[in-house]
Amino acid sequence: MIETRDESGVLIIELARADKRNAMLPEMLELLHDAITSNTDALAIAILGQGKTFCAGFDLKACANDPSGDTMRALLTGLSKCVRTLRQHPAPVVLGVHGAAVAGGCALLGGADIVVADRHAKLGYPVVKIGVSPAVSSPFMLASMRPGIVRTRLLDTDLIDGEHAYKLGMVHELCDAPSDVHDRAVEIAESIASKPGSGCRETKRWLNEICAVSDEQANAGLNASLELTGNDEERERLAALWGES
Repeated sequence: MIETRDESGVLIIELARADKRNAMLPEMLELLHDAITSNTDALAIAILGQGKTFCAGFDLKACANDPSGDTMRALLTGLSKCVRTLRQHPAPVVLGVHGAAVAGGCALLGGADIVVADRHAKLGYPVVKIGVSPAVSSPFMLASMRPGIVRTRLLDTDLIDGEHAYKLGMVHELCDAPSDVHDRAVEIAESIASKPGSGCRETKRWLNEICAVSDEQANAGLNASLELTGNDEERERLAALWGES
């Protein structure tokens, strides 16, 4: 579900569940977290998705099949842990979004220093439709974007394209075609890794200091999402959604 390789000091991590549009499972997030934490000597990190889509978010079939809410809770907890770890990693992180980054997939943007996307990629947080709060993403978004934009994106269930996301500051560089995203993201990561000395790593450390997301803030966002998990509304909407798909 996760594939990694090291090229010229760049740790390349690929979400490798292409047949499910790289939809997240709890064990997938554990593997992602392990890949990040076990490579602290990387000079840069590039996170990509295999197949036609970067990430469609959580695997809602798995969530619908677990009415206890434990799968959803594990996904929210694992997602928060991965985004925190990406932000805290000493190496700059480049995220390559092609096709779509939806809900939990879009939340990964909060752990990136640089986001590359194709112009027509679909991004957003539509999870309020199923009674789930995207509050888990809010502390990381607020560290990167203006509060008014964060409010709109978390409350508006519509997806926006890469060009709109670029104008809002969610995306930092656009590619004309989805097929260009991987190469460009890796190219940026390799450029960062090739810089002499520790300038990039020290700059990221300083940026993390002045734009910090504290554990208290991250836990508050996670807990706000967890509090709504496993209720009747969520179970009913998940069942209806999965029945329609």
